[in-house]
Amino acid sequence: MTDSSPKGVSTRIIHNRRDHHDCNSPYTPIYNTTTYRFANTRELLDTIEGRHSGYLYTRWGGNPTIRELEQGLAQLEQAEGALAFAAGMAAISATLFAHGRKGIVCVGDLYGGAQQLMTQHLSPLGIAVRFLRYEEIPQLGSHLSEGMLVYCESPANPTLRLLDLAALAATAHQHGALLAIDNTFASPINQQPLALGADLVLHSASKYLSGHSDITAGAVMASAALLKPIASWRTSLGQIISPEAASLLSRSIRTLSLRVRQHNANALAVAKAMEAHPRISRVLYPGLTSFPDHTLACQQMKGFGGMLTIEVKGGREAAEKVADHLQVFLLATSLGGVESLVSQPVATSHHSLPPEEWARQGITGGMLRLSVGLEDVDDLIADLHQALALL
Repeated sequence: MTDSSPKGVSTRIIHNRRDHHDCNSPYTPIYNTTTYRFANTRELLDTIEGRHSGYLYTRWGGNPTIRELEQGLAQLEQAEGALAFAAGMAAISATLFAHGRKGIVCVGDLYGGAQQLMTQHLSPLGIAVRFLRYEEIPQLGSHLSEGMLVYCESPANPTLRLLDLAALAATAHQHGALLAIDNTFASPINQQPLALGADLVLHSASKYLSGHSDITAGAVMASAALLKPIASWRTSLGQIISPEAASLLSRSIRTLSLRVRQHNANALAVAKAMEAHPRISRVLYPGLTSFPDHTLACQQMKGFGGMLTIEVKGGREAAEKVADHLQVFLLATSLGGVESLVSQPVATSHHSLPPEEWARQGITGGMLRLSVGLEDVDDLIADLHQALALL
């Protein structure tokens, strides 16, 4: 018989049906079930002690709707398994508690919320956290020892800086450490960190994986062995995703490939248009040849993503004026939805950080971060032009 098993990511996700149910629906229904009954105590103990794969309690991750989602999430990153969470920060915190107790080294720029978690909560708990700038990456090995965790984002928020993931993985593994990467900005369609040597991949699933700005969720993809202690933290902290959100997220990832390809095309067109605009001092987008890490982007990414940052001449006040007068782009936080969004990093994602940290990360008041959606790209460019014309 010819092997007809699905090979492409879209096919794998759409036909991700491992569990069979008492209906003819192609998809698993929403099981709003918190607990499950058993025929007898022996059957209950077999489930608790792992001799039977049935469901016991939803907070422990036992739910058909959630399990189907996690099978699909694992397929996205071609991982052995996945865990779904109620939020991206829940996924990050459980991962750091599970694998960061022997020390965490953060490389490059991080999302402000993740940085706050490490500095304000993990460090006071006695978990050593060190931050390395891009120019300090050659020194990474000297800060590592057995059992430590290297944590990073690539592309980073909001500068879109990239990291050589294969090189980071090699250095981490040489010293007995793990590499975890937040792959939210790239999405699994544009970048496959596990194939490049990473051990754990994290996502704020509220962003591209959801794609419709109607779900708050998070995900971790990795080997079963690495996921086991993370699942324990998820259970203890009560971070499980709800069955309703899990069902919506399963729906969303079926169209992820199609959506991301259009995000890529629209963002590249907007980036080129803004690069040519006289009131823009620079555009940060991995798909531009002018971008500092463009060569690396071509090597480790299949697409350049829907996120870009423009720097408006005139500084913070000028950038604020542009943001306030955009009509198609919505002034809002978050990213990855079908609608285009604009935000000023110093007023949103990095507002809580001190000015000296902005300077250290290369963040200026004139920056506007654009999450380029799926509208007609000519309308997006025209919207930016009309707002910039007011300066």
